[in-house]
Amino acid sequence: MYKENLFPFLEETDPEIMETMSSELARQQDQLEMIASENFASKAVLAALSNPMQNKYAEGYPGKRYYGGCKFVDQAEELARERLKKLFGAEHANVQPHSGTQANITAYLAFLKPGAKIMGMSLSHGGHLSHGHPVNFSGMFFDVVHYEVDRKTRMLDYDAIEKQVLKEKPELFVAGASAYSRTWDFERLRAVCDRVGAILMVDIAHIAGLIAAGVHPSPVPYADVVTSTTHKTLRGPRGGFIVCPEKYAKSIDKLNFPGTQGGPFMHAIAAKAVCFKEAMSDEFGEYQRQVIANAKRLASVFMEAGFEVVSGGTDNHLFLLDLSNRELTGKAAERALDRAGVTVNKNTVPFDEKSPFVTSGIRIGTPALTTRGMKEREMDEIGSLMIRVLDNIEDENVIAGVKEAVADIAKRFPLYG
Repeated sequence: MYKENLFPFLEETDPEIMETMSSELARQQDQLEMIASENFASKAVLAALSNPMQNKYAEGYPGKRYYGGCKFVDQAEELARERLKKLFGAEHANVQPHSGTQANITAYLAFLKPGAKIMGMSLSHGGHLSHGHPVNFSGMFFDVVHYEVDRKTRMLDYDAIEKQVLKEKPELFVAGASAYSRTWDFERLRAVCDRVGAILMVDIAHIAGLIAAGVHPSPVPYADVVTSTTHKTLRGPRGGFIVCPEKYAKSIDKLNFPGTQGGPFMHAIAAKAVCFKEAMSDEFGEYQRQVIANAKRLASVFMEAGFEVVSGGTDNHLFLLDLSNRELTGKAAERALDRAGVTVNKNTVPFDEKSPFVTSGIRIGTPALTTRGMKEREMDEIGSLMIRVLDNIEDENVIAGVKEAVADIAKRFPLYG
């Protein structure tokens, strides 16, 4: 029975939930998903998520569980760990974190006591909540200093960062972002951290897939600990992981379990193993190169039309549009594009004067479009349609016309077709 399609059983048991799932699939199929942190997992990954391992409690690690009956989940977790180590050239891997933020909690507490000073990128400049924002556990538990991008270039100024590190002397430095479009210099950050004896933690949640494919420098040779999600550019299930040198393995594992988590989600770990195997393929490398090519092309379409792209372009899978000089908020732009069938998210831009609930910008990403097979030609088409909406944000006739064109593009590149 397990090998059969499970949807008929769900439809019979809970037609209301089945309807929400069907509607969400239709939304993904019919619209253009351009939120930089979202992607479409493969059928194999989705199949692995719906597997009987979700029934199994497996507290502990392979060969050292607190429950019996773990022979086969041990095999799955070992596969995931070994594939992850090979994928990133790491000495140790932990695949149990339920999310990227959960991985960050583990990483902090493996090296620090509450109250220690950390330095992370400001959320409004492209960082993440878990890098020290005051409303997040990281800002509540630690003494946080934030670094920012340069006011003129909107890029990281490593000389300025070094001066700030020497002044503040953080115990841990967090590199990584959720809305920064330029390449990170991890080697330089290692040298900066060494000057004050700081731990270098790198959160690669957004760029993990690019790093795995070799199209972005890897932090693994330089970092004390690397955390990530698995569901963005890596194109796997929702979840997290940690890799580190062998000398930190016991500390990381102990803080993950029993320190911050209980039983691991074994069905998700099986799906992570599938994701890591897919990421080792030549096709995955080609995909990541196309993700970057598409982002560069789409950014150029906006710049040629007079829009301001933060930092003047992109090196990775995303970019930010700064709409502050167009009398347009990110909130209004997001809503108008959504009505036209294009999904993006409002986002603060560096030195934004608007609140995080309004913002002056939108974040645009190409991973999901590229998964569907779209290339530069489609980026030209999509960029022109988005510009039409942003230039006519109150004109529902224009928006309706764009929505029809968007639906046509979506039909040409079926999802799970």
